[in-house]
Order: sequence, then structure tokens, then C-alpha cells
Amino acid sequence: MSDFWLYALLLAAVIVLALAFYAGKLLKQVTQQKEQQHQAQIKHQQALNKHDKKVLDSVLLITRAMQQEQCEFDEGCWRLSVLLSSLKTMTEMPVKFPGIYGLYNAIKDLAIRDARKTLTKKERMREDYKRMTALNNMHDKVVADLDGLHQFTAEQLTRLAA
Repeated sequence: MSDFWLYALLLAAVIVLALAFYAGKLLKQVTQQKEQQHQAQIKHQQALNKHDKKVLDSVLLITRAMQQEQCEFDEGCWRLSVLLSSLKTMTEMPVKFPGIYGLYNAIKDLAIRDARKTLTKKERMREDYKRMTALNNMHDKVVADLDGLHQFTAEQLTRLAA
């Protein structure tokens, strides 16, 4: 009878050791998976930052051009709105820059390029009037936003470079 208990104890020890080995192996896999997920998150964030840096470089260029009156405000606001809306790591741009987005929203439905060419003279004049009215109404707000946007963009580029 004592041999039976000895064999049972040995079998139990072997089972416990096998389960402990298996548990250790599973823990190692979980640790590796967590590390892989962490590395994937880092790469994803780096890709988002790279995208945003490229966008912010363009925003800075357009902002400077608008401040130096090398770019029309309506075209600049259009381009800035599209660029700012494409940022991956920053949100609420319309709230931060209401003048730029306000002008964009006022003119976004107006015809441009080939669509403008198909308009009659009267329709073009009507759209030009809407565009000029929007520009006049929003000019001061856009100018104020340009200063803030320039500063914001420079700060974000510095942050992304770090």
C-alpha cells in the first residue's frame, strides 16, 4: 500500500510540474503579446504623428502666405479647413479657429474651377457677391485666427519633433 501512495505522490508531482511549466509558457506568451501590442501602438502613434507633422508643415506654409497676403483668404481658409480636419491626433479645430472655419462654411458650396466655368455670368456674379460678402464679414476673425493658428502650429510642430 505504501508503494501506491509513493507512485500517486510522484504522479501528482509530475502533473503539478507539467501544469506549472505550461502556466509559465502561457505567461511568457501573454507577456510577448503585450509587448507586441505596445510596439504596435508606438508605431501607430508614430505614423499618426508623422502624418500630422506633414499636415502642420503645410498649414504653417499657408498661414504665412495668408499673413503676407500671398494667398487669397477664401482659398487659404478652404485649404486650411481641409488640412486641419485631416489631423489625426488633434480635434476640435473648428472651435479653436472659428473665423477660418466660418469663412470656409460660408463659401464651401460655391462653384470652383470647371464648375465655375459652366455658370452663367449672372450666376458667377451672384457667387462672387456671396464670396465677397463672406470675406468682408469674416476678415477680422480670419486675421485673428491666423495669428493663433501660426502660434498653435509652431507649438505642435515643436511637440511632434520632441
